[in-house]
Amino acid sequence: MTAYWISIYREISDEAKLRAYAELAGPALEGAGGTFVARGFPEQTYEAGEETRTVVIQFESVDAARAAHDSPAYQDALAALGDGAVRDIRLVPGVA
Repeated sequence: MTAYWISIYREISDEAKLRAYAELAGPALEGAGGTFVARGFPEQTYEAGEETRTVVIQFESVDAARAAHDSPAYQDALAALGDGAVRDIRLVPGVA
């Protein structure tokens, strides 16, 4: 079943580290079968109204998304990010 990796950036404290992370993370996640379907700041918010950067990546399954996160290539990207951002990452199954 399809799954979605949802990253919500609660705080970005170092743009240079974020850029270094993005240069490594994009190819690592796409190489693991991920497809970026949304990326950026909201055009409209409701309820809590948080203006936070959000990224949504589609994978073939939660297991595939988990494997992408745990891969050596993505771990290198995380090392490059270090303390440059505070994020919330969720792996959510799609609906059939």
